[in-house]
Amino acid sequence: MTRELALVIVLVIAAWALFALWRGWRRRVGKYGDLPPLATPSGVVDQWFSLLYVATTEAGKPMERVAMSPLAFRAKAQLGTSAEGVTLKITGEGDAFIPAQWVRGAGVATWTIDKAVDIDGLVFMRWQWGELPVESYFRVVDHPRDEVLAALSTVSQANDGKGSA
Repeated sequence: MTRELALVIVLVIAAWALFALWRGWRRRVGKYGDLPPLATPSGVVDQWFSLLYVATTEAGKPMERVAMSPLAFRAKAQLGTSAEGVTLKITGEGDAFIPAQWVRGAGVATWTIDKAVDIDGLVFMRWQWGELPVESYFRVVDHPRDEVLAALSTVSQANDGKGSA
């Protein structure tokens, strides 16, 4: 086999792999294409927390990433809570607002897609995005985990399960 033939084979395999990755990502995005857009934040935020946004997945399926902007990629983030809901400012992705009536609860986790941490090292927020129940995971860095968990639980309790998406 000549060098040129080997190079052509490697390039064809690399191109095929990149195409397969692109196609898989597009199919995943298409799967969630009917989700309603998240609102732009408005109103006053009671508390802000600096943390790392890890992922949003289907509820109960921590390996099924919901690949929709602005929640598609891991990044540094600011999470704000108020009686109206949860505000997310994700670096490089933009801002999003999740109304309180969509929030279903909060808790701690040890792992989700692409991330494993110490026992109960992640905080998650369970919420309803359109017809899809989802969980958003955060790694708390600059604040006590229990403060973030309490703030998210307060939003969930304010909802009292009465609202719907």
